[in-house]
Amino acid sequence: MFPIRDHNPSGRTPYVTFALIALNAVVFLGYWTSLSDFQIDRLFMTWGLVPQSLMRGEGLASIVTSMFLHAGWMHILGNMLFLWIFGDNLEDEMGHGGFLLFYLLAGLAAALAQVAMDPLSTIPMVGASGAIAGVMGGYLLLFPKARVDVLFIFIIFFRIFAIPAWIVLGVWFALQLFSGLSVPGDMGGVAYWAHAGGFAGGLILGLPAFLRRGGRSYWARTAGHPPHPQAAYPLSRSNIPRVPRR
Repeated sequence: MFPIRDHNPSGRTPYVTFALIALNAVVFLGYWTSLSDFQIDRLFMTWGLVPQSLMRGEGLASIVTSMFLHAGWMHILGNMLFLWIFGDNLEDEMGHGGFLLFYLLAGLAAALAQVAMDPLSTIPMVGASGAIAGVMGGYLLLFPKARVDVLFIFIIFFRIFAIPAWIVLGVWFALQLFSGLSVPGDMGGVAYWAHAGGFAGGLILGLPAFLRRGGRSYWARTAGHPPHPQAAYPLSRSNIPRVPRR
């Protein structure tokens, strides 16, 4: 079950969101198509965020560089899908420069959360997930009732449901907390605390934009929905004739 789009169109071209997606894609293709597995491992150890090294004051640049490294195709495609869905609306509200600063600070919050919860880990953390979790936290604060289309797959059956953002994002955040508490850091392979820390950081970093729009009175005016008409995605009927049950 994962989101595929929202019903919340942005009012301006999200240049920063596009640039972040393009930069992540270029960096990934640059090493994934040219380096051996051994070289990629060394790349991750050098430019990924290693908590133990950071605790010793080493590899400070990796706080930023780790956000642009990904461990495989599903890793980067999933992250970029989430950034595509939720990033444009925050950029619309915060402006291009404000959104870029928000994104980087959310990534910093994610990195610090992971290091704080697993400071002795020697496993490099890579991926934009923490920063994008921050984008999701900011989105939840500003548009809790925006509709998000979620693709639900059960074995061979699939269906799309439109679900309020607070349910989609709230359940996702709860899963990160649960997984972080139940899965040992060196065994899970996923930086759950980076996700949770980035999400919480996004909620906090989104407060200035929220308060500029009136805070709770903004929610009262919009009832948690986007302050503009939501997009509609009508489903066309299939050309395949239906065979009635006899």
